[in-house]
Amino acid sequence: MLEKDLLAQVLDKALRRGADFAEVYVEDKHTSNIVCEDNKIDKINSGREIGAGIRVIKDGKTAYVYTNDLSREGLIKAAALASRSHEERIRSGKRTIALVIRQPDYEMNFLRMPDQVEFAEKIQVLFEANQAVRDLGAEIKQVIVAVGDMHKKLQIANSEGDLVEDELSRVRLAVNAIAARDGLIQTGYDAAGGVSGWELLEEVSFSDMAKKAGARALVMLSARPAPAGRMPVVMHAEAGGTMVHEACGHGLEADLVQKGLSVYRGKEGQTVASACVSVIDDATLPGKYGSYRWDDEGIRGQKTVLIEKGILKGFLYDRLTAQADETYSSGNGRRESYQEKPIPRMSNTYIAAGEDDPEEIIRETGYGLLVKK
Repeated sequence: MLEKDLLAQVLDKALRRGADFAEVYVEDKHTSNIVCEDNKIDKINSGREIGAGIRVIKDGKTAYVYTNDLSREGLIKAAALASRSHEERIRSGKRTIALVIRQPDYEMNFLRMPDQVEFAEKIQVLFEANQAVRDLGAEIKQVIVAVGDMHKKLQIANSEGDLVEDELSRVRLAVNAIAARDGLIQTGYDAAGGVSGWELLEEVSFSDMAKKAGARALVMLSARPAPAGRMPVVMHAEAGGTMVHEACGHGLEADLVQKGLSVYRGKEGQTVASACVSVIDDATLPGKYGSYRWDDEGIRGQKTVLIEKGILKGFLYDRLTAQADETYSSGNGRRESYQEKPIPRMSNTYIAAGEDDPEEIIRETGYGLLVKK
């Protein structure tokens, strides 16, 4: 990664035309994806992205330049280009930015980084999971199993003197099984993933996952058609995360609220849900797929209560949207890569546990749909 002195020089160059704020985001990311289909490896791709994004903010307006040239000359050139978006007179003299490394609140211990695992080992895991599904019987007609992983190192430095250095790894497993009988075709799916190294496969059996997916497809061959029409729905906790993510979570992201694209705009302090519903976004949950110690602006990942007992408490912010609302970032500034500027997006969003007995909820629902997964 980059030396502290070089980062300070780049920030100084980015500020030369009177910007309010400047930031350098440096990323070195390894990814790989392998897909097994029809009893053979169908796709393998892997790659490495390395580069830096330089952001300059003036009066709430952003200029963003990225480069994969991490030499001093390449970075200074990119910083100068970003600074030119502001037409103020170039200031004289050099601004000294004393960068201070910020320490995380807790450690993330990755035992085996996925890019250090040989492809032969990953392929063997896929073949074992594929065979586990096919051993369920001849009615299993097609199996697709996949593994994807990411390992990145990053640096974030800004004109406020913050310097964050971090490392993150994610692993994801997925299986899709297709079963057929007498012209009827059904599918079963399962997936697992988390912020982890390759040791995730010691905690989660990919073969067991694959068998569950295959068993679901086979059960569906004998299942009666689901009833149609309007009815009560009881959602298991495992299924509720997807629902709240799509139905509520995006509407609670501050950029969409400020653009008038959210039904929650102007409703802070008002009742927007049942009194038994609280919605939380929490980047600090150990091992979850959306967890992180620092967001992509160098703000600590944190727990944010969005809806508390039905009352709308607030939104998910990055630096820029927080500035517009005269509040603080919630640590939700996210970006897809160094080529993108950050925007406020969710981490791990869920409905908090309530006080009701799940079995009692089911007993009191005389007729309805139970969603378990």
